[in-house]
Amino acid sequence: MRHLLHFAGFVDRINQRISRVVAWGVLLMILLGAYNAVARSLERRAGIPLSSNSLLELQWYLFGIGFLLAAPYALRRGDHVRVDVVYDGLPRRGKLWIDLMGGLLLLLPFCVFGVVLSVGFVMESIAQNEWSNDPGGLPRWPIKLFVPIGFALLGLQGLAAVIRSADALRTRDAGAAGGADDQ
Repeated sequence: MRHLLHFAGFVDRINQRISRVVAWGVLLMILLGAYNAVARSLERRAGIPLSSNSLLELQWYLFGIGFLLAAPYALRRGDHVRVDVVYDGLPRRGKLWIDLMGGLLLLLPFCVFGVVLSVGFVMESIAQNEWSNDPGGLPRWPIKLFVPIGFALLGLQGLAAVIRSADALRTRDAGAAGGADDQ
């Protein structure tokens, strides 16, 4: 189990580093959005083009990338969506079982499905060198490439969570006298 926990820590470190880059990307997205809003307003008044479709698309690309790559970090921090009405009232052991089974039966299959389903359309987009239909737009394949990457990173973080839950249940069971639940 020690090797699996080491792997889980490695996954945490990868997603932590990626989250730092994503944070800067979000800041860039906000600045770009502010610039685009001001530039579009000034364009109407001055009649001079100050923004472009590529800048608007870049803003949306950064949003999409941020969403996809921040999900694993949110999972690690426990900031993801869950049914807290049930979960909060459970003892620690019950929460661990929900985390373990939810990861194994829902999250990991969903991530595998997401990777498998998205790889085909990403490869097709790359093969066609797909570009935006808008004049002055950006290539589409780079943003599509982040879909399987995001699902893969989320799946790895989910696997790390499953490993931690299994270890916590194992060590709790090994150390429990009489099997009493903790609060």
